[in-house]
Amino acid sequence: MADAQVGKVTHYYDKISVAVVELIGNLKVGDTIKVVGHGNEFTQEVGSMQIEHEKLEDAHKDQEIGLHVDQPVKEGDLVYKVSE
Repeated sequence: MADAQVGKVTHYYDKISVAVVELIGNLKVGDTIKVVGHGNEFTQEVGSMQIEHEKLEDAHKDQEIGLHVDQPVKEGDLVYKVSE
């Protein structure tokens, strides 16, 4: 099964390694994601997500979340949920 796009990076806070992701699908803590764009690609597990500084266990389509990322990302990078 192919990886499904779940969102797009709209902003990146480099000092705290947090990407703002506009979701087009559901995402939960523990999911494995792949971030692709600007000649860079990496995979990581979702460790923490927030909306307005409130921790979330799961997030849904049309929400904009803060997501801690393992590597720097750029606006426009695409976020995919890696299928099992």
